Amino acid sequence: MNNIATAGRKPGSPHDSARGSPEPPLDSFHALVNSINDILGPCNGIDSAGVDVEELKSVMRAFEGPDEEWQKYAFADYGRAYTRNLVDRGNGKSNLLILVWTPGKASPIHDHANAHCVMRILKGSLTETIYGWPCERADGPIDCATSPTNRTEHSCSAQPEQLEPHALCVKRSTCYERGQVTYMSDRLGLHRIQNASTEEVAVSLHLYT
Repeated sequence: MNNIATAGRKPGSPHDSARGSPEPPLDSFHALVNSINDILGPCNGIDSAGVDVEELKSVMRAFEGPDEEWQKYAFADYGRAYTRNLVDRGNGKSNLLILVWTPGKASPIHDHANAHCVMRILKGSLTETIYGWPCERADGPIDCATSPTNRTEHSCSAQPEQLEPHALCVKRSTCYERGQVTYMSDRLGLHRIQNASTEEVAVSLHLYT
């Protein structure tokens, strides 16, 4: 695996604090990590109605910092479509990850296991295609229902064994550029993420909670 960062800076001495040197100021990226943890607190997590998605999107969107602040987490593996690199586990009910996308590659179509997913593009651009659940046929009525809007799950996500295989209906496809933020959950459907560039890696920050 290859780190996409440029040459690193000289690391600080572990004895600096013992010598009385002040702690270095928190950079913008790690301030973002702290802000996310402050919002989630000790309790909010997977399938939590208490998660304020709009607040999480707002702090992700507000991040302004150089690539060097997050590049130490960004490892590429050109033998895979993408890599998942852990940044922080938050309150134990969430994961903050950096994903590095190989040029021209895409994820499988997937659900989110009843979790919230907030994504910000850190480098390049990514195309998200959202699909309806198999029950949401283009040639017939929807025969199941989503959960209330403050929850994450679709009723089919709890009973996938009852779904019959057939072509999925594409709801929409959107290209997100550097700095843009989006949100996904099972209530909204299934999705696939693709790096359409054939030359450049793309990097995204994902909060799953």
